[in-house]
Amino acid sequence: MTTSSPHVSSQPWLHQKGEIIQEFGTVKQFPLGLSYETRMYSCQRLNKVLADTQILYGLYKKHHWLMRGATFYQLHLVLDKHAGEQLALVDALAERVQTLGGVAVGDPRHVAEITSIPRPPDGVEEVPAMLSRLLEAHETILADVHDAASRTGELGDDGTNDLLVSQVIRTGELQAWFLAEHLVDTPLVRA
Repeated sequence: MTTSSPHVSSQPWLHQKGEIIQEFGTVKQFPLGLSYETRMYSCQRLNKVLADTQILYGLYKKHHWLMRGATFYQLHLVLDKHAGEQLALVDALAERVQTLGGVAVGDPRHVAEITSIPRPPDGVEEVPAMLSRLLEAHETILADVHDAASRTGELGDDGTNDLLVSQVIRTGELQAWFLAEHLVDTPLVRA
């Protein structure tokens, strides 16, 4: 028979508060062969892209839920697939910030302060407006990411450059293409 120590308990320690051990907007030193300035710059750019990508993910889910009309099923599936791909980018971007010694933006209220993606109306828009809103968000992100990739490449941060080019840009361009093709005015059947 085992006896337990009087100090051991299965009760969780609730309502814990802790000191901040690293402020947002700072980077700690990691042996990555990159200067402090390069890592700081990359983290700032990545956190901006991360905030915008989190908002784009949210827009995809919102429009996935609110889809209407004759193409409901197809768009419902496509938007959910795109949302999943954006969520994977969110994780990759956040992990890159952490890898560089930074602090990834994660709280939705903080994300809302950083993003440049405009807030959509609370209600349901017409389908073309929803798709256009997603396309505009992609274009905002892609313009920023092209610049960020170029600049991080110039600074020698090949890891960030690779992430931005091979994952964020390629995913964003492909998704924008899929969305744009849904807004082409072509008849469903020829007379």
